[in-house]
Amino acid sequence: MIFIHQPVTGPGQTQLERRALELQDPIPDDTVWLDLVRPSREEELKVEGFSGIEVPTREEMKDIEPSELLYVEDGARYMTGRVLSKVSDSDEPGLAGITFVLRGNRLVTVRYEEPQAFRMYTQRAGRTTGNGPTRVVSGESILAGLIEAVIDRAADVLQLQGERIDRLSRKIFEEQDDPSARNTAMQETLRALGRHNDLISKQRESLVSMERILLSLSATYRTNKAPRELREDIRSTLRDLQSLEEHATFLSTKINFLLDATLGLVNLEQNNIIKLFSVMAVVFMPPTLIASIYGMNFKTMPELELPFGYPMAVLMMIVAAVLPYAFFRWKRWL
Repeated sequence: MIFIHQPVTGPGQTQLERRALELQDPIPDDTVWLDLVRPSREEELKVEGFSGIEVPTREEMKDIEPSELLYVEDGARYMTGRVLSKVSDSDEPGLAGITFVLRGNRLVTVRYEEPQAFRMYTQRAGRTTGNGPTRVVSGESILAGLIEAVIDRAADVLQLQGERIDRLSRKIFEEQDDPSARNTAMQETLRALGRHNDLISKQRESLVSMERILLSLSATYRTNKAPRELREDIRSTLRDLQSLEEHATFLSTKINFLLDATLGLVNLEQNNIIKLFSVMAVVFMPPTLIASIYGMNFKTMPELELPFGYPMAVLMMIVAAVLPYAFFRWKRWL
């Protein structure tokens, strides 16, 4: 599907009008942003003929080499980043590759998923893109706005994850008297920590890919003497992104701490169980020794003829069990 965006100047503001383009319809000359969503080969050829670029394939967008993600070809700048998004073949959030192609005053984006950041930007751009009719809407300004929307969405995700981790932290260290409920809670905590760590790791990878794009744009704009306002926007966005990277690192460190704390509590629980079995073995060892002695089948055993021999043996076994238990209680080992 091809979505085109054309600038529409209204009273006091400049908006972007978005509409879907059929394959047989011509692309208007004033289009500043071509958004390709799961394009077919025919749609790719149509955009290539109009923009004079080569649309990268889905396999090329999955490369991890920086030279394959950031390059210039035939006057067009290709930049591929990864954005956190709901992946179509999974219920869990994943990283979706998005390619930004900047050629002249026009931006082309190629994507195969629907990141929330793109919906946020298109809704915002449909209302107010620009501070007034004098501001020119260009592919560069749209690219800066898209990256800013990606970072805003990343900030929302990290803030939400931070709140969930705080709640999880309180849950880990609260006291529970029911052992079965405590064990179930620890298992759920370990699963939740794994999910949070996976999501934060993906978000951090997305931020790193966006940082590469911003650093490349910043170097290009310095060389080409881009408008000062645009350069300031890029620098401000880059500072925000680096701050979010530090916050993501902090959250990952906190998750590792909570993971170690949870595993420590699990080990304490296991040690308590093992200690209980050890104490029970020590308590029943002396009575077992007494019962073993009087269970031997020797012909001459003096106590066998005593009328109170059986009560005496039982009493000795009880005393032999109580004394170790009382000793453990006195030592506060129980």
